[in-house]
Amino acid sequence: MNLQADDFELFGLQRQFAQDRSAIDARWKDLQREAHPDKFAAQGAAAQRIAMQWSVRINEAYQRLKDPLQRAAYLCELAGFPINAHSNTAMPTAFLMQQMEWREALDDAESSKALEALVDTVQSSRQDVLHQCATLLDEQHDYAAAVGLVRTLMFIEKFTQDLHQRLDSLA
Repeated sequence: MNLQADDFELFGLQRQFAQDRSAIDARWKDLQREAHPDKFAAQGAAAQRIAMQWSVRINEAYQRLKDPLQRAAYLCELAGFPINAHSNTAMPTAFLMQQMEWREALDDAESSKALEALVDTVQSSRQDVLHQCATLLDEQHDYAAAVGLVRTLMFIEKFTQDLHQRLDSLA
């Protein structure tokens, strides 16, 4: 194993957005077994520290690879197109309008049924954006355009959390 390898190389995966989650999970378990510090107990403290570093590195890679949003952002960054979510908040006008409509619908929702309908709408939009990400990243290799979609997904993830909090408050 090479600590300098990117996450895809570390996990033996093709550098692409479309991934099989079960393959990522299985590879994570295999790598964790290989690098578990207890396996190196007989080799001394230094070997265990190195194994611990590997374990941390494997877990960090796993967190990025298993989450489509993080995986898309990572692919953009690897290609030289960082997301810069804190400093670049530009969004297409149509999506800004969609955000406003969703926020208004969230504010106006008075029942769990209305909120669940909004959850369905938002999740459908999320699936559409994920599909667009796959096309841009894996087929067109248009990382610059994918950056905007990653920021869109970031908003959708945050809004989904807000929706679930609101649903929890009604329960």
